[in-house]
Amino acid sequence: MKIERQTKILELIRENDIEMQSELLEKLNAEGFSATQATVSRDIKELRLVKVPSSSGAYKYASETVSEDESQSHSYLFSTAVTNIDYAHALVVIKTKVGMAQAVCAALDSTNRAGVIGTIAGDDTIFVATRADSASIGLVTDLKKLMSEKKGSFS
Repeated sequence: MKIERQTKILELIRENDIEMQSELLEKLNAEGFSATQATVSRDIKELRLVKVPSSSGAYKYASETVSEDESQSHSYLFSTAVTNIDYAHALVVIKTKVGMAQAVCAALDSTNRAGVIGTIAGDDTIFVATRADSASIGLVTDLKKLMSEKKGSFS
């Protein structure tokens, strides 16, 4: 249940500007997760969520901070170079086109993503060690979204 709840938290903060723990708790409960303020507080700590400025000027929870230009170049790189992403517990495996693993790995490392302990890149494979299953699930979810971006949508 913890992994599912933490995965839902990552999804909620990606899709909503959540400013306070109480707001996150309310959204979790609305999604069918029975949690307390203390549980949400522990989840925020374990997921290493940070507060970043939102477009409205208030602060919201986020799992990472990447500039829009970096985000677009990372999206382009992932959509053109990555062929498959999977995970087993606290290990994420990213398969790329031959010769592209180093570039993809460098882009991933530059995001300083919470929950990632370290990466190793070969020629067409990257291993990513994470702190917990929930960090692996969040990373795989985010990277698959980047992988599905269309090449033509970037300048």
